[in-house]
Amino acid sequence: MSRLDTIADLISNQRGKPPIHKWHPDLSGDIDIVIESDGRWVHEGGEIKRHELVKLFASILRREDDGEYYLVTPVEKWRIRVEDLPLQIIDAETAPDRMAVLTNVDDWHILGEQVPLVVETDAATGEPRPRVELNHGLSARVGRAVFYRLVEQATEENGQLWLQSQGQRFSLGYME
Repeated sequence: MSRLDTIADLISNQRGKPPIHKWHPDLSGDIDIVIESDGRWVHEGGEIKRHELVKLFASILRREDDGEYYLVTPVEKWRIRVEDLPLQIIDAETAPDRMAVLTNVDDWHILGEQVPLVVETDAATGEPRPRVELNHGLSARVGRAVFYRLVEQATEENGQLWLQSQGQRFSLGYME
């Protein structure tokens, strides 16, 4: 069994996520939690170092139509700050017809129609700014090393790099 097949099994067997799409409590207020641009979670100025606690918080995180991020339970909703994107893509595995990516909270996702890869260009620097769109309005920033691995897997067509997964094509940008 390939690593990607193993990952597909892990995805299908991932412990159930809380049904936060069903929870709509009134706003409880702001909580002093910041997700920094490098993916670190900070509470009242101190980094949350317990990975399991970060995973728990990430499991109840969503972005709403107002563009704000909230930690949601059935009875409470707390607004937090996010400097860039709340999650990071830290690894990727490829097979001929699909690609899986791993977030910094240990969730695997297979790129495709429901989980697209989007690459924008930073207007100031001209650098690519890749992200993966996830559920609940969340996105994950693709780390530089992972992006270089995706580029290595891409095919070139008319000067543009393309990555394929589950029948979907994702543009990684133009070759210079």
